[in-house]
Amino acid sequence: MGVALVVTVRDEASSIFELLAAIDGQTLAPNEIVIVDGGSSDGTVKELERWARSRPTATIVSAPGASIPAGRNIAISKTAESVVAVTDAGCIPDRDWLYNLVAALDDPSVEVAMGFYRAAPRSRFERLVDCLNLPDAHEVNPDKFMPSSRSIAFRRYVWEQVGGYPEWLPVGEDQWFDHRIVEAMYRRRFVPDAIVRWRLRPDLRSFVKQYYRYAWGDGASGMYPRRHALRFGTYGAAVVTVAVARRRPRLLAGPAAAALWWLRPSYARAARRLTASERLTAVVGIPALTALMDLAKMAGWLAGRRHRTPR
Repeated sequence: MGVALVVTVRDEASSIFELLAAIDGQTLAPNEIVIVDGGSSDGTVKELERWARSRPTATIVSAPGASIPAGRNIAISKTAESVVAVTDAGCIPDRDWLYNLVAALDDPSVEVAMGFYRAAPRSRFERLVDCLNLPDAHEVNPDKFMPSSRSIAFRRYVWEQVGGYPEWLPVGEDQWFDHRIVEAMYRRRFVPDAIVRWRLRPDLRSFVKQYYRYAWGDGASGMYPRRHALRFGTYGAAVVTVAVARRRPRLLAGPAAAALWWLRPSYARAARRLTASERLTAVVGIPALTALMDLAKMAGWLAGRRHRTPR
């Protein structure tokens, strides 16, 4: 069974060396490697071409202006293998990542191998963000899991029959692709040992922007309407409760208990992942960052709704 590895990049000069080293270090070498550059101006293409000269299975495609979904479609269209594995710039696949994905697809009943991912935090802030909504493998329900395309492999006909990645959607394209796979009832398998490590946003501004963009994609595509409605309803109810509680402070007890219950997975991850001093920061940091993240999502979803394209 031949396997092609596809990657999209743009202006990744600071991280491309780690990605290429991780590709070279795979215990299962892909039969083809196609990397599409969306118009780098920082030397990324020069480094990719230098690397590819000594690797006959590698193809570098320059596609200035190509979005991530367009770049993935371009890359896959240039492969000939029956299985396609996808990762992304800024990611570092573990040595056995590709091997574990392909091993799942050795079972002819499996059509999509859903890999996993873990953060590679480099600061106290990033380690705190890591606890918010990046689950451990035991927290994942395989039947409901929607994998990121930083760690996934599928039979080529799956991509063909669902129409590829949605080039009209600049963000959230992998979730849209996942939904089409689920709707078509392709047989999926969760592969928790197929791990890609990825870099988190390094500061508060980029963190807020990231979740704004994620929700923009949801709004523009119409994904997860109930989830966003619940968020608006919850915060709306919280505002009303706080206003009423000025006269009856006891009313705050219920919402406070509900908030702690909602945040319990994040606190549990903090207990597992953080140092003792970092856990103290997490007591206040987790609810504060969660609130900022939710506000960014609400703003992003509303903005995305205004640009919604029916599909």
